[in-house]
Amino acid sequence: MAFDFKKEYKEFYLPGKKPEIVTVPPMNYIAVAGNGDPNEEGGAYKKAIGVLYAIAYTIKMSKLGDHRIDGYFDFVVPPLEGLWWQEGVEGFDYKNKSAFQWISMIRLPDFVTREDFVWARQEASGKKKMDCSRAKFFTLDEGLCVQIMHIGLYDEESSSIALMDRFIEEKGYSNDFDGNRRHHEIYLSDVRKTAPERWKTVIRHPIVPMEG
Repeated sequence: MAFDFKKEYKEFYLPGKKPEIVTVPPMNYIAVAGNGDPNEEGGAYKKAIGVLYAIAYTIKMSKLGDHRIDGYFDFVVPPLEGLWWQEGVEGFDYKNKSAFQWISMIRLPDFVTREDFVWARQEASGKKKMDCSRAKFFTLDEGLCVQIMHIGLYDEESSSIALMDRFIEEKGYSNDFDGNRRHHEIYLSDVRKTAPERWKTVIRHPIVPMEG
């Protein structure tokens, strides 16, 4: 049976509808950075997603080819994730989606080295006839975070974020956003098949104990 990260690491992928504190270990990703409205048809964000899945499935299906990856085990491709921010904005201005900065990501199994990633990127570029050169091997070390399961539209995340902010204040923590620690989303629903009011998104924010 293929290894499923969501089932094996429920503490990182299946939080409850109430905020909770979690310590997230370093994880490696396929990542593509960009900016602009994620809803734009044929835009940079949707092209980035295509690149991520092309590389992820190249790694998954390597078991059928000549290239052997040391330590390989069959796995379910993990869910799409994203780091999001807007320069000079606290929170998000959902009316100005063109100002979004993002890093779109899919987690890599631990057996994938940088050399394996480079091979998969080149292989995907050739077989899928697409430019995968923007994809990077990216390590994210989030550490101490607060997270929640948001149900519904992405534009309505502010209500869940407000719950997180109140929760961490009561527990003696504050948000700790910086150039490396961002608003983090993990997408658990297939938006093509699921009604928007039922979309499941993990929202994760970096935190730090309050001084004093």
